[in-house]
Amino acid sequence: NYLLGVGRADCTGPVAEIPLMGYANLDQVGGGLLTHLYSRAFIVAEPDDSKRVVFVSADIGMVSQRLRLEVLKKLKSKYGELYRHDNVILSGTHTHSGPGGYFQYTLFLISSKGLIRPTLNAIVNGIVKSIDIAHQNMKRGRVFTNRGTVENSQINRSPFSYLENPASERSRYLSNTDKEMVMLKMVDENGQELGLVSWFAVHPVSMNNTNHLVNSDNVGYASYLFEQEKNKGMLAGEGSFVAAFASSNLGDVSPNTKGPFCINTGESCNNPHSTCPVGGAAMCMAMGPGNDMFDSTRIIGQNIYLKARELFENASQEITGPISSAHQWVNMSDVLVELNATHTVRTCKPALGHSFAAGTIDGVGAFNFTQGSVEGDPFWDGIRDQLLGEPSNETKACHKPKPILFSTGEMTWPYPWHPDIVDVQIATIGSLAIVAVPGEFTTMSGRRLREAVKREFDSHGTLRMDVIIAGLCNVYTHYITTYEEYQVQRYEAASTIYGPHTLSAYIQLYRGLARAIATDTVQDLPRGPEPPVFSISNLTLVPLLTADRAPASKTFGDVLQEVRQQYRVREVAEVTFVGANPRNSAENATEHNFLTVERYNSTSDSWHVVQNDASWDTRFYWTKGFFGRSNVTIEWHIPHDTEPGIYRIQYFGHYRKNLSLTHAVSIPFEGTSSAFEITKP
Repeated sequence: NYLLGVGRADCTGPVAEIPLMGYANLDQVGGGLLTHLYSRAFIVAEPDDSKRVVFVSADIGMVSQRLRLEVLKKLKSKYGELYRHDNVILSGTHTHSGPGGYFQYTLFLISSKGLIRPTLNAIVNGIVKSIDIAHQNMKRGRVFTNRGTVENSQINRSPFSYLENPASERSRYLSNTDKEMVMLKMVDENGQELGLVSWFAVHPVSMNNTNHLVNSDNVGYASYLFEQEKNKGMLAGEGSFVAAFASSNLGDVSPNTKGPFCINTGESCNNPHSTCPVGGAAMCMAMGPGNDMFDSTRIIGQNIYLKARELFENASQEITGPISSAHQWVNMSDVLVELNATHTVRTCKPALGHSFAAGTIDGVGAFNFTQGSVEGDPFWDGIRDQLLGEPSNETKACHKPKPILFSTGEMTWPYPWHPDIVDVQIATIGSLAIVAVPGEFTTMSGRRLREAVKREFDSHGTLRMDVIIAGLCNVYTHYITTYEEYQVQRYEAASTIYGPHTLSAYIQLYRGLARAIATDTVQDLPRGPEPPVFSISNLTLVPLLTADRAPASKTFGDVLQEVRQQYRVREVAEVTFVGANPRNSAENATEHNFLTVERYNSTSDSWHVVQNDASWDTRFYWTKGFFGRSNVTIEWHIPHDTEPGIYRIQYFGHYRKNLSLTHAVSIPFEGTSSAFEITKP
């Protein structure tokens, strides 16, 4: 038996004008909301409460170093030494549709237009609140585990890199992706279901880089379906049952299962450089299984959910035994790696290769960069040398055969461009080891790491450990490919920032943590060099909030385009209002609800909320006009099982009013559509 606690809290942040974090496309800024983003926390403590671990999966692109440091600082001020660097794992689901701006290293500051406090605060507060809720609701319970195969939900997006791995190694696996889902089921001592955590390797990029609505993508949809099923009768985001679908070794894994095609000619571009005969690499894009990105998100999310539900209902293998955790900070730009008794190598100062700029078939890059470049380009290198400086010969040699585009480890203005100090961390719950990795391991990298950690436990008498990789934890360091994959320099390899021996270094470090846990010598592990905290200015490239204005003879919340009088299920009810900047609302509360769908109850002569803005059936679009004007359009994609009756849509916003040159206030308002009827199909 363990003491268990689960918690979920909102961490959405601002849904407008903030760059979305993931595709590094500066045009892809928030313009509304499809679903909320949540932090989901799970605490497992020994029965006598002597040791505990916290696992958090948040609907964000990745956990940044700045985010982790701020969360741990808040936890320390609340709980003292209860929640620490070693026993708190923070993992991002890797959705590419959440707001950015919560980083302190320059490369990420550029791609999210600065350090954006409202985003960072929303995520920090959401994570801490989810841990608070779990902490306050600890009860005796049991943990079960199960595993199974998820079909038709992923492809390897760099299969030519995967084929560089030794044939003898590849022959041990049935597929070039990890199809296995591992899950933990938590129930209290009365058998009441508390929640689940599932790990499965897939990129949440069913929503592509043309999307402007904040959402949690395919794995978020799986969470939504599971929580809606278990929290019967509750609105989205409400109820005590918590279902997290966490990331794993998803580095080269795409959900866009139709594979890559040339969007101009329709022919396949599944080739080593992902290029098209006409238009080059920019035309090569992978498509999901659906008619559009919303449909693909739904299909992949549902596949993941259905497998999780089956595994959850049949989970019978109980996890028991002691809890342990180990953590170190490591300077990853200078790790001495012992490959064998006679041969040592070193990791490198961080750098990104030319193919980093090519992007992937899930989101292509800019200009004429292609994947698989092992040569530089004199034109771009010349510009880089002029603007940012030339990479040192030492760094060039260390990263070979990567042609360096950005020598980020040698770029320190105005702050370092990439982290040197990285977290490595393992937590064990009985026979389960959660290996928290600071980035995106490819399929084969993840297999090697899991195997090495398991062997290390075995060799010290801790047998039959189940090793799980939790991705995007603690600090973001891009990708980790195998040495062999690194040689062909596709996107994942070009983004393996500490050089060709990055994976070997991590394997050595995580083996060290596993050894310390197995031999009960965690207290002797060196803490390592503490990461820096930069005092970053609040200067961002996000537009300043200005006063909102309504058109002449109109006021905020007035309807500009009315709903129809009648709809059938599966149709889309749509209404447009005089709007105001949604950022005004995020400044007021992290958990603002922008909309409701309400059904009329004739017996009580009142309206009852049936959907909110966290529902996957509602979409909230904000369109910015000129001179402080904006419109809000709300869509309700009417589900097939909607009861016939009379409905209406409400919009809740805040408009900003300047009281003086220095002082402004946000004033709440609402708008309501006409009533409309939903008829039987």
